[in-house]
Amino acid sequence: MGRKRSKNHHLPPHMAQKGQAYYYVTNSTPRKWIPLGNDLHQARLKWAELEREPIDTQDKTFAVIAERYRREVLNQKAQRTQRDYREALERLVSVFGHVPIDAITPQDVREYMNRRGEKARVRANREKAMLSTLYNHAREWGYTTAANPCAGVKGFKEAGRDRYVEDAEYLAVWQAASAPIQEAMDIAYLTGQRPADVLKMRRADIRDGFLWVTQNKTRQKLRVEIIGTLKTVLDRILSRPRAASGLSLIQNEKGQPLSISELRGGFDRAREKAGVSFQFRDLRAKAATDTEDLHHAQKLLGHTTRAMTEHYTRKRIGETVKPVGAKPEKL
Repeated sequence: MGRKRSKNHHLPPHMAQKGQAYYYVTNSTPRKWIPLGNDLHQARLKWAELEREPIDTQDKTFAVIAERYRREVLNQKAQRTQRDYREALERLVSVFGHVPIDAITPQDVREYMNRRGEKARVRANREKAMLSTLYNHAREWGYTTAANPCAGVKGFKEAGRDRYVEDAEYLAVWQAASAPIQEAMDIAYLTGQRPADVLKMRRADIRDGFLWVTQNKTRQKLRVEIIGTLKTVLDRILSRPRAASGLSLIQNEKGQPLSISELRGGFDRAREKAGVSFQFRDLRAKAATDTEDLHHAQKLLGHTTRAMTEHYTRKRIGETVKPVGAKPEKL
């Protein structure tokens, strides 16, 4: 067994990083360092090809199919998605691992949902979705021709978040936060991007009058025009002496890229000090709602449909309606 990683915990086994480049490191003696390129997404795809081993097609247990999914599909997902999917897979394998894929019935899925739902209804829904996805892959790979056992099995109702961040709340947390957290909050709100996408932004992404963004979750590409308050914030960030020594846009006090744990810890401390309860991810919804223009909000957030943006914003702040007795507009 190899040594436990001391850094780069987000990388899969046998992948290493030197500078901005990624490598596949063999177990052979002497070890070989096979270049995978500088782009992490492409590096993961190449890693999956090198890591792949022959799979016994006669073994059709759930565990075998889950392992093939990990090797061939999972590493093409965004980092956060990979982490969530791995957790779901581990739970599913602990229950269905020894069971042949075509022996899983809708009754089995319902029983799993009921037991899991006693403590974690939302996670039960996500794990059912993971099971359904895995079963569809099993059909494509020829492990089974049976119908998907998740079809027709109802999930638990989810309320979803409806928290709108008021301007005064935002300001209270911002004033209580350190400079790096303030910068992350400002960029997240002004661009409407997810926390992970904010933290991966680089100085080189600022060019030709735009902030260029590629969203981790959807691979959606955006160019956010650098005008108004966003220009003021970026000028402030880039004017800091510590920013000159690093590539990342959002840096900690040492000039290193601000990590997700540093963002979470710093934001939690500022939030507690301010006595406010919203989450960092709520800034994305605030950005969409504050535009007061669904078309603009849809483009800013990278949503594929207007309905998605409409649900995202109106649930937070409510519909605009007229009172009883208001005169109708003339046709």
